Amino acid sequence: MHLMFIPDGHGGRQYSLKKVLGGQVTKSAHPARFSPDDKWSRHRIALKKRYAILIENNKAGKQ
Repeated sequence: MHLMFIPDGHGGRQYSLKKVLGGQVTKSAHPARFSPDDKWSRHRIALKKRYAILIENNKAGKQ
């Protein structure tokens, strides 16, 4: 059993141990596992650059 959550109407989270709560599928409340040997980092960075959501791009645009 893992702690799960669904977003509530006020921008908060409603926590539960169930996979489905009130007809909505819950999400894991735990962060992703960290690995120093990240095989997919270059793909994530490429996607973030493509869609302009990389932090470096946002800082450059504000100047």
